Amino acid sequence: MARSLLALLFVISSFLAQAQKPPPKLEPLPEPPPPPPMAEDGEPVVRIPVQEGDKVEEVREGGRVVMLKVTPPKGRPYYLVDTTGNGNWMRRDSLDDGVRVPMWPIHTWD
Repeated sequence: MARSLLALLFVISSFLAQAQKPPPKLEPLPEPPPPPPMAEDGEPVVRIPVQEGDKVEEVREGGRVVMLKVTPPKGRPYYLVDTTGNGNWMRRDSLDDGVRVPMWPIHTWD
């Protein structure tokens, strides 16, 4: 009983000690950066840096870029593929990666 009472007094005193400290000085947040520039059709402008001299070929589907083929002046071509459509580009050295799960929409609600 005495131990539990002692522990309770210790917890209460630690809470009281915390309550007596002044709150930390807060600074205002900086202004957020402006949104990226929009293209004429309302989509954001995407810039993908490639080396100077590389040949870049775009593959579009429904008006948006889904794959880029990048061919360096010396070397093998590689592909940048947006498999999910959310802007996460993945580099692939070839398009034949073995078994791929078919992905296409079955139904859409408009």
